[in-house]
Amino acid sequence: MYPLLFRTVLSRMDPETAHHAAMLVIRVLGLPPFSWAARALTRPDPALSTTALGLRFDSPFGVAAGFDKDVKGAKGLYALGFGHVEVGTITAVPQQGNPRPRLFRLIPDRAVVNRMGFNNGGAEHAAARLKKLRARSARAVIGVNIGKSRVVDVDRATADYVTSATLLAPLADYLVVNVSSPNTPGLRGLQAVETLRPLLEAVHAASGPTPLLVKIAPDLPDDEIEAISALAVDLGLAGLIATNTTISRDGLMTDADVIAAAGDGGLSGAPLKERALQVLRLVRATVPADFAVISVGGVETAEDVRARLAAGATLVQGYTAFLYRGPLWARQINRGLRAS
Repeated sequence: MYPLLFRTVLSRMDPETAHHAAMLVIRVLGLPPFSWAARALTRPDPALSTTALGLRFDSPFGVAAGFDKDVKGAKGLYALGFGHVEVGTITAVPQQGNPRPRLFRLIPDRAVVNRMGFNNGGAEHAAARLKKLRARSARAVIGVNIGKSRVVDVDRATADYVTSATLLAPLADYLVVNVSSPNTPGLRGLQAVETLRPLLEAVHAASGPTPLLVKIAPDLPDDEIEAISALAVDLGLAGLIATNTTISRDGLMTDADVIAAAGDGGLSGAPLKERALQVLRLVRATVPADFAVISVGGVETAEDVRARLAAGATLVQGYTAFLYRGPLWARQINRGLRAS
């Protein structure tokens, strides 16, 4: 039914408008008795339970940052069967993000281009929502992804991240430093090891006992990926997320005029699958066995999740295929994993 709804209705809507409409439904699904009914339908089999980052996950498959930017739909996403929800990216300073339109579908590629620009209500707003969420539900595993505020110069980025970490780490099951989005000027430059080290040291100190991870871009050369992986281990971080969106447009099937009209931004979805798997293998070969590696990028099916786990992923995340496969996507993946 969902494929028909997507072809006839959703694909004709502005993607961001469609996303907001979906979030309204997801928020309702997070409220009893709807959440009870949804979770009964989608609850992962207990055999899929896994432990990572000192936490218990009902399933190794979760939803990546970017879908729930403002901590509005975490309970509903949990009710839909995801093993964890990573909210954000959240910045210390509230910001509207880039001008619309800023989200584009590349349907033949089952992909999306976004240049959202970290639109969110800010760390204080997110902290208030997380406090309410924690008071009502302790079951969902919620990670928090933080990024640099656009109004803050790159040379003051560390203090900006520390502000967010101080507010959000005590309320997060794990915290992620995002230095890899292509949609904030200067952000990806923070991935250089000499710049990244003091930033991660400061955020790590501000995060206290909350597990800290760093999220990297797929466009980095292999030697830089190895260097960041080694740095994360050296600093005692809990893990690394590979990968963010890509700025590459190689090998796409979508009409070139449609791609050009979408313009700049990060590409996510099926075209990222091969590179994300390559980066996962590279990171896993660099870090110790007990170091958590979360794989994201081009994940669509239970087979994709199994392949990431077999390649060394501790956990796996998805986002873009949710738009193409619909609300029962996590249930489909969890059932596929259990069947195997």
